[in-house]
Amino acid sequence: MTLHHEETTQASLGEEVMSRTSVPAAHQDHDDQDPDHAHAFEWREALRILFVALAATAVWFHLWEPWATVSVIGVAGVLVGGWPIFKEAFENILARRMTMELSMTIAIVSAAAISEFFTALVITLFVLVAEVLEDMTVSRGRRAIRDLLDFLPRAVAVRRAGAISEVDADSLAVGDAVLVNPGGRIPVDGTVIAGHSFVDQARITGESLPIEKTAGASVYAGSINQSGALEISTERIGRDTSYGKIIKAVEQAERSRAPIQRLADQMAGYLVYLAIGAAILTFLITRNIYSTISVIIVAGACGIAAGTPLAILGAIGRAARAGVIIKGGLFLEQLGKVDTVVLDKTGTLTIGKPEVQAVLPCSGVTSEALLDAAASAELRSEHPLGKTVVAYAQAQGRLLSEPERFGYAPGRGIAAVVAGEVVLVGNQALMKDHGIAVSDDLLAKHREASEIFVARGGQLLGAIAVADSIRPEARQAIDTIHRMGIKTILLTGDAKVVADVVAQQLGIGEVAADLMPEDKLNYVKHLVANGRSVAMLGDGVNDAPALTAATVGVAMGSGTDVARESADVVLLGNDLVKFTETLALARRTRRIIWTNFAGTIVVDAVGVGLAAFGFLNPLFAAFIHVASEMAFILNSARLLPAGAKDDDEGVIVASRAGATVPGGFTNVTAAIVRK
Repeated sequence: MTLHHEETTQASLGEEVMSRTSVPAAHQDHDDQDPDHAHAFEWREALRILFVALAATAVWFHLWEPWATVSVIGVAGVLVGGWPIFKEAFENILARRMTMELSMTIAIVSAAAISEFFTALVITLFVLVAEVLEDMTVSRGRRAIRDLLDFLPRAVAVRRAGAISEVDADSLAVGDAVLVNPGGRIPVDGTVIAGHSFVDQARITGESLPIEKTAGASVYAGSINQSGALEISTERIGRDTSYGKIIKAVEQAERSRAPIQRLADQMAGYLVYLAIGAAILTFLITRNIYSTISVIIVAGACGIAAGTPLAILGAIGRAARAGVIIKGGLFLEQLGKVDTVVLDKTGTLTIGKPEVQAVLPCSGVTSEALLDAAASAELRSEHPLGKTVVAYAQAQGRLLSEPERFGYAPGRGIAAVVAGEVVLVGNQALMKDHGIAVSDDLLAKHREASEIFVARGGQLLGAIAVADSIRPEARQAIDTIHRMGIKTILLTGDAKVVADVVAQQLGIGEVAADLMPEDKLNYVKHLVANGRSVAMLGDGVNDAPALTAATVGVAMGSGTDVARESADVVLLGNDLVKFTETLALARRTRRIIWTNFAGTIVVDAVGVGLAAFGFLNPLFAAFIHVASEMAFILNSARLLPAGAKDDDEGVIVASRAGATVPGGFTNVTAAIVRK
């Protein structure tokens, strides 16, 4: 059965999303009104169902039958109970849509026409109960996503021109200093200016444990500040925030229709034709009106007509709660068909930030002496590798000397004078230019590392291995992808030797290195042209063309805006395991939908056969129709996100925190507030 309240629900949700041009806030006025409307709807349907049930009971016991030929109570029960069914059937006929309401209308009217009012009333009762149960199930799916819209605070405390004031969230601007109490909800994406706290960002990144936040740490809109006061510099607001991206995905998912959903609608229409055609054939052969009515009743397509969009909606909502934005049902369906995963290296499989892997001194030289010489020489350097060496030395507590002179040779390295001695830090070419011999074995165990040799006073001190670290979850993610039977390919613009080492560590069999952006694009296009269903993971501007060319483009949340906009799926938490979980979710969604398809066809075929040969009476046929329909809808409902008890508690705590006087932030750095 189609949901007669679905269009209204979708429209209201769409309007609600569109109305949030800035930061989505908890619209209390709407919330105050909506429950009343919901209760009115429930009571109206409950009264209608109760009336039909009482009418059926009265007809069964012949409580009041003033006329022998027609049951007054039966007619009243059919008219009152069947009105929403008849109305929707008529509207669907005008719209040239074949739905189960039409076949149910024919069955109810036919039963009443032959004075089988009890049968007509029981069929009506089954249909009404099924519609309510179906509506409740689908509404749960919409509520699971709707709560995303109602989570951020409307009133926000900000510090402007030295004064603290409470402003409407819609008036926030980039650069504002936002103040968040313990238990409060963070309204913007930004960087912590002052304060110390632990933040629950499970809604955004899917991380199960609260993350410690101090000055300089990034925070996301939609997170819950748990233990301490924070002052945050606003970087992104409204739809530009990570939370806003989730809402945008919800909006797109609400409007989009996956190909399999269109197939479900077409199949539902065909099954209605089948039911009516089989009923006509049954009557022509058997002349048995009961068998004819049973044939019409038993055939149902509601399990796929309502179950398919419910499964897609539930999967997108579940992914969003885990920190994965899927920008529509089409991409969810395509993700479920993926047989090849193409991965960029830097920023995708690796963290995208160079780190010191090892300090490798020559014989007779200490690690400390090597590190001190290199870091002191690099102290004025702006090169990322130089900054990495300096940061590492400072983290080790080394006292560095300011270089007296500093010179940079592009493509080679630096030459500096430290404590009166010339210190060279750079690649093998720099050492060769100064007549310093370098052993090939020095970096033999770190082939993936950049060449950083260090010499002082004409003598080689050793080497420092600096490389991008592989994400800790990368190996687990690749292994999971392989267990799914999916092929993995590494595409990178980095050197072949570096790419080979990373691929070997992660178990990736196929590697293409030294690629320009157009080379990545052509590689992905070639795979798609050869019939592969490709998911491309990337994070940079150079990945954007390939992301667009892939069957499904997946961007890391920490990547560039260009990459995120080009992608069909965004991993907000940069966790590759979340990608594998989303792959599994997409496959599970596809299995559930096709199970519903197959089950509907089998139940209808067997049911129509049994009804045509007189083995099913109308009442039993109605029971089979409703039971099978609810079984398939509940099968789809397994994909809905679980109720988030912790989130609800967070909302209550945040509401209380929101009532705190903003003046409590006059010295946010003075103390850490603990629960």
